[in-house]
Amino acid sequence: MRHLFYILLDGVGDRPIKELGNKTPLEYAYHPNMDYLAKNGVSGMVYTVGKGIAPESDIAVISMLGYDPFKLYTGRGPLEAFGSGMKMNDGDLALRCNFATVDENMRIIDRRCGRSLTNEEAKILEEAINKNIILESHKAEFEFKSTIGHRGVLLIRSKEGPLSDNITNTDPAYKKVHGLGIAVLKPENKIALCEPLDNSEEAKRSADLINEFTIKTYKLLKDHPLNIKRKNEGKPMANAILLRDAGSKIPRFQNINEKYGKNFASIVEMPVEKGIALLCGMRIFEFKDQFNYKKLAEISNEIIEKYDVLYVHIKGPDEPSHDGDCEKKIKIIEKIDEDFFGNLNIDNNIIVITADHATPCSLKAHSDDPVPIIISGNGKDGTEAFGESYCHKGSLGILNGQDVLKIAIKFL
Repeated sequence: MRHLFYILLDGVGDRPIKELGNKTPLEYAYHPNMDYLAKNGVSGMVYTVGKGIAPESDIAVISMLGYDPFKLYTGRGPLEAFGSGMKMNDGDLALRCNFATVDENMRIIDRRCGRSLTNEEAKILEEAINKNIILESHKAEFEFKSTIGHRGVLLIRSKEGPLSDNITNTDPAYKKVHGLGIAVLKPENKIALCEPLDNSEEAKRSADLINEFTIKTYKLLKDHPLNIKRKNEGKPMANAILLRDAGSKIPRFQNINEKYGKNFASIVEMPVEKGIALLCGMRIFEFKDQFNYKKLAEISNEIIEKYDVLYVHIKGPDEPSHDGDCEKKIKIIEKIDEDFFGNLNIDNNIIVITADHATPCSLKAHSDDPVPIIISGNGKDGTEAFGESYCHKGSLGILNGQDVLKIAIKFL
């Protein structure tokens, strides 16, 4: 029986870089295993959500799994909360959070604390926030949960009635467009005031609570002993929290096993991907050893024998892209190729390799560029290698993200 590996390399898409001979990091990297799959497959390019949209990972993943984010998306916050095991009801408000480093004027020095905040440090700050902060602008209680590194989730429950997600972000790097979270290419480098986007009491109440939480957490964290210790060690302090992508209800997805008539499993690293996979009805296999790609391949080979489709989301390439570190991005791509694809059971299986979005190193942010795709294991079209310029010539042409999985399953 043939199976389908559906592999999304987070943020692997990029733009040509002069210092790399006008190649993208993917094209410059040495990846013979992915090139082998490309030569034995067909290729194309994908607008993961739509042309002109620089998507966040959540709406991109929803689209790449075949769902319409314009109809189903309710904000990243609920996905993060659900994936983190938090109990949320419709009318509660959930938001994605980043621990960040700011100055006394709330100007952002580092929106991810230099990526140096450990899970253990984040838990200490989580406990301090939950223990010492009380929301008083309205009758409400909250739960803050740190997840991985600088990332976290905020869940607010109001005692005065439901809350609304029709509010702006305090994180200036992202904005809401037609209900979707979109990256801002040149954001103002300062924590923004949360504002209601309508005149409802629900939206006003939500904005008040968010602004109160933002101010009180800064006052608490700026003098916290852990941050004083980090400062003395020359590390960026985790003295503020950026909030974005509010949602006030859990999205309802059609069960993916029924949608395609196949049994799905997934291996995911981040809470948002876990939340999406769970809500879609996939069997979840968590993998926390992020850069052990050889072990990831071994686990994938075991799981695929019991399922028709295995969705694997590999975070690796995205982080150095946000840092503008193309050399590190190249090294991670090469490591994924050698350790993961070099040990993946490709015999008689269909292998799809693509991305959820492009993250050009030159932008340090997601972009609206289409991403490359190869489908290997059932026919070939002369694609020479896995890379943007090669896949532009492929027989699949330009695809829409919502159609990719449907097309890939046909190859079975």
